[in-house]
Amino acid sequence: MTHKITPVVVTALDVPPRTKPSLYPEPFATMMLGRVKRQLGDVFGLKNFGVNLTRLEPGAVSALRHAHTKQDEFIYVLEGHPTLHTDEGRQPLAPGTCAGFAAGTDNAHRLTNETNETVLFIEIGDRTAGDEASYPDDDLKAELIDGKWRFSHRDGTPYA
Repeated sequence: MTHKITPVVVTALDVPPRTKPSLYPEPFATMMLGRVKRQLGDVFGLKNFGVNLTRLEPGAVSALRHAHTKQDEFIYVLEGHPTLHTDEGRQPLAPGTCAGFAAGTDNAHRLTNETNETVLFIEIGDRTAGDEASYPDDDLKAELIDGKWRFSHRDGTPYA
């Protein structure tokens, strides 16, 4: 029996980008064009939380504006000047700034790149079973079931 060797150290930009650009169903998946995620936590076999190095090209967004019931999220900006869009409105960010979103606060959030330069940031989120995500701007809801996100319309009808 062979065991997969898990690295202890990698260069983040050497980690291949996620092959599927978005987990969202259409028409939302196409809205994520210009976003590239490198799943750093998965490289190390992390089970309790995920870590992504995410690049946003000009005009791209990090996600649909969303809030989690059980997952905490944290972002740290490395390069560029994204705009954080929350329930409080829009706030410009810069390299060295960070933001956190506690589970259950219902404060929907996302980053947008409204500049002509690339944005690079680290995002960290936990993988708490039974998490749900709401999307106040879109007809979408998500449930984390057996480690996989399941998407449906707000009324519970699944996306085809």
